[in-house]
Amino acid sequence: MLKQEPFKPENYYILAVDDISTNLKLLRLILEPIGYNITFAKSGHQAIEKVKVSKQDLILLDLMMPEMNGLEVCKQLKSDPEYANIPIIFITASNEQEHIVKAFELGAVDYINKPFKRAELFARIRNHLLLKHTIDKLKSTQIELKNALAEVQKIANTDPLTKVLNRRCLFNFGYQEFNRVSKYGKALSILLMDLDNFKKINDNYGHQVGDQALCTVVKSIKNTIRNVDFFGRYGGEEFMTILPETNVEKAFILAEQIRKMVSSNIIKTDKGSILLTISIGVSTYSAKDQSLDDIISRADKAVYQAKQQGRNKSCII
Repeated sequence: MLKQEPFKPENYYILAVDDISTNLKLLRLILEPIGYNITFAKSGHQAIEKVKVSKQDLILLDLMMPEMNGLEVCKQLKSDPEYANIPIIFITASNEQEHIVKAFELGAVDYINKPFKRAELFARIRNHLLLKHTIDKLKSTQIELKNALAEVQKIANTDPLTKVLNRRCLFNFGYQEFNRVSKYGKALSILLMDLDNFKKINDNYGHQVGDQALCTVVKSIKNTIRNVDFFGRYGGEEFMTILPETNVEKAFILAEQIRKMVSSNIIKTDKGSILLTISIGVSTYSAKDQSLDDIISRADKAVYQAKQQGRNKSCII
């Protein structure tokens, strides 16, 4: 539950609109002494210009004015998302039910008959300002909660070291893509990538350098793949990229681009420089595949084949 803060009129800015100066002076005499900040407009056009220059918290709007009446002012303001949430209270000497109904249809929150009573004016202004404040605070809280939830989801889906998708999230996207291609028969390829000699890097240079190597590889891969591709850490020094609507020929070309990009990296340490290389297995969806695991299994075998051939290779199975 939101905590009710003390109501302070000095925190609110009110626009009063009336073509009769006497009415505006009366509103000033009533509202300013209790702390409200108030500004005035003597026509509908002037009112709209004032709102655009300095958005108010509430508008007291005369219904019957020449050139542009209050209904037209209300209609224009409520049609603009930037000003639509400003509460409008009509002040009217008209007893025409049609005018009052039309005002509510256009978005007015209330109306007060002229000559207005001081206590009634105070109460209606205060109530609608409190309501607006509460709604604004709820919206702000909702945005904060939404942002916090998005951050939690991002953390839950992200590998903490490399900041790419973690295995669980990567597989979720993979299952979605497999279901799509198995239903519609489109292409789908997978690249399984294993950093070569990673254990030796950790053993000879330390885990901090090993982490640097992994992050360097990730950067190379991210700079090569498309925005529509799903890329994440498969486990340890292994990474996987899911390539929607990509046949085996295009997947192999991409694998070679990644392999060459990774091998262009040199990590300098106190113990010497490290040349990074990566082995890549390429596999593509087949109508015989029963699950995503079938495609990944072939990619894994292709990685093993690349290792057997001396590493720093791309192989297809």
